[in-house]
Amino acid sequence: MQQTTGTIGRWQGAGLMATTLLGTGIFILPQLTINIAANGALWAWILLTFAIIPVTLVFGQLSSKFPHAGGPAHFVEKAFGSLLGRSVGLSFLLLIPFGSAAAILITFQFVYVLFPAQGLTSLAIQLGLILLLYWINIKGVQVSAKLQFVLTLIILGIVVAMLGAAGVNTPKYTLSNLLSHSDYEVVMSAAGLAFWGFLGVEAMSHLATDFKDPKRDMLPAMMIGTVLVGAIYLACTYLLLVIPNTSSLGFVDIFDQLLGGYGAQVIGVLGVASGMAAINVYVAGASKLLCSFSGDKVLPQYFKKINSQNVPIRSLQAISLSMALAIIITFAFDQQLEQLIAWTNGVFVLIYSATMLSAFKLLSKRYQPAILLSCIFFIAIGISIGANMLYAGIIITLLLPMLYWQKKWLLRSNPA
Repeated sequence: MQQTTGTIGRWQGAGLMATTLLGTGIFILPQLTINIAANGALWAWILLTFAIIPVTLVFGQLSSKFPHAGGPAHFVEKAFGSLLGRSVGLSFLLLIPFGSAAAILITFQFVYVLFPAQGLTSLAIQLGLILLLYWINIKGVQVSAKLQFVLTLIILGIVVAMLGAAGVNTPKYTLSNLLSHSDYEVVMSAAGLAFWGFLGVEAMSHLATDFKDPKRDMLPAMMIGTVLVGAIYLACTYLLLVIPNTSSLGFVDIFDQLLGGYGAQVIGVLGVASGMAAINVYVAGASKLLCSFSGDKVLPQYFKKINSQNVPIRSLQAISLSMALAIIITFAFDQQLEQLIAWTNGVFVLIYSATMLSAFKLLSKRYQPAILLSCIFFIAIGISIGANMLYAGIIITLLLPMLYWQKKWLLRSNPA
């Protein structure tokens, strides 16, 4: 794949990281976790925030030391060889249909707040969002990085304003009250779902070559974005617990009560913008990964063409078409959002775990405590996801023998 000088700086990268993690989940996931664990949702977000910090540290260090569009696939390949590396990379590409369908469905809930639509009209809007993402990506990731940094600041400002108003209007609630009497099993179940909120760490690693100086800026950008996002998710969960709300999108009610109205408009626009921003990063990362595999002859070389904006145009077209197909299938079979999220989370647990194991070989011993903590975290998340890990297992079981025979065939066709 062609390498060019990147254009993303530290603070743009932090904004890109933050909006990727906030993305589709910022005004939805806290409510879903409360439905599962009630007050225990706070514990779920606290545990996830602390657990994701060492994960981000490891990913940031790997991305700084080995910048490559392949991301986790490249790290695993350097540590364990091409067979496992390519399996991890293709696993990421194969989760895009389910993951993007879930992300588009979440984003559409905010569209629905602004423009209620059902049936074929809702499907048309969802496909329209994919077309918009395609247009944004053609312009190059550096364009969206600047916009997403501004979006992060706006979301942070809105959350801080609501927290300030809640502090005045709800003095009877204390954090200690909310953190008491939480059941471990429901907390872990909520954490298994909430893990979706921190997906995006690995997507940033695909974009390492788009940074001006990945060795200097990649790790700080990822760490700033991660800590900021954890604090925002905690704040949003707190607000939902202490402010009475009755609508399916509780933040609309909360905004109206605390800030005097226009909740549907403000939360709707922010939800659509942040959702589109997050999906945009995934589309960009997946396109670059597909292009990288094309250049390595793992996939047809047709996909390696790059336009003047350093965008792999044919890879982008293929990813966009797969997203559209997934949305149509999801609509036709009335697939539930929570199921799509669980399947996606399961594949990410597999990808993240493989990356952490590769870090044992690629990074110095001083990073081993962070790597070990990350591995324990992913074991716990995998257990909480339970049977929904089956999709990840099926993918890797199919990919390994297929890639093994492909490798043997290539060796026979091109002997050294």
